[in-house]
Amino acid sequence: MEPNGLLFLRADEAAALHRLDRTFAEWGTARGAEPVVGPALLPVAGLAKLDYYQNFPHQALTVSGLDLERRPQGEAATATTAFPPDQLQGAEVAPPPATCYAVYLGLEGTALERDTLVTLVGRCFRREEHYKGLRRLLGFHMREIVALGSQEFVEDHLERSSQRILAFAEALGLEMRKEPASDPFFDGEGPRAKLQMLSPVKYEFLVGDLAIGSVNKHRNFFGERCDIRIAGTGRPVFTSCVAFGLERWLAVLHERHGDWAAVATALDKAAVA
Repeated sequence: MEPNGLLFLRADEAAALHRLDRTFAEWGTARGAEPVVGPALLPVAGLAKLDYYQNFPHQALTVSGLDLERRPQGEAATATTAFPPDQLQGAEVAPPPATCYAVYLGLEGTALERDTLVTLVGRCFRREEHYKGLRRLLGFHMREIVALGSQEFVEDHLERSSQRILAFAEALGLEMRKEPASDPFFDGEGPRAKLQMLSPVKYEFLVGDLAIGSVNKHRNFFGERCDIRIAGTGRPVFTSCVAFGLERWLAVLHERHGDWAAVATALDKAAVA
C-alpha cells in the first residue's frame, strides 16, 4: 500500500517498465509514428479549453509558486508539511493528467499535410480517493500512440492496436478482456452522451478488475478545440489515441508471474511471439 500514491521503482522494476515502454513505442514507430516529447507541465488555460476541469475536477492537480511575503520562514519552513492557500500564488500550470493532451495543445493552430501518428511517454498525475502500490498511483507513466487525420485513419489505428494489445497480453499469459468505458471527453448529459451509449468512444483493456490500457476515439473534438486542420480542406482533424498505463502493466505482470526475473523472461518471450 502506498498512502501518498508516490512510488520509487527499484532496478528490476524500472528495467521491466523501460522494457515495456520500448515495446509499445516500437509498435508506433514501426507504423511510421514520429517520436515526440511533451512539456513537463501544461497551461491551465489549455486544459480548461479541453473541458478537463469540467469533466474531471476530482482528479485535477495544479502547480503554483509560493507567495514570498507569506511563505513560512525559519523553523516553520523546516517543519512544513503542506502550504495553505494563502501562502500560494495563483496556479497557471498543471501536471499532465494524460500524455496525449500535450500533442493536441502542441499542434494547436497547425495544418497537417497527411494522416499522422505520433508517440510519446509522459509522467501523468491524478488525484484518487485511495492509492495502492503499482495498481493506483498519484504519479505514473503513460505511453501513448496518437493518430490525427481522417476519420478512417484514426479508427483503423484503434482497430489495429486493439488486436495487437490482446495478442500481446495472451503471449504474456494475461487473461485480458476489452470492455466499453465511460467517455472521458464529452459531458454525461445531452445528445453526445446518448451517442456514446450507441457508439462507445472509449474501450478499456482489463486484467481482473484493473484497467491497464485503453483505446479512445475523440471524433473531431480536439481538432476543433485546438484548431488542428487537414491541409487544403480547412476541416478539423479527427483524433484517436492508444494509452498504456505502464505501472499497471507491471502490477498485473508481477501478480501473474510472481517475481521480476520471471516477468523479464515473459517479456522476452512475448517480444518474439
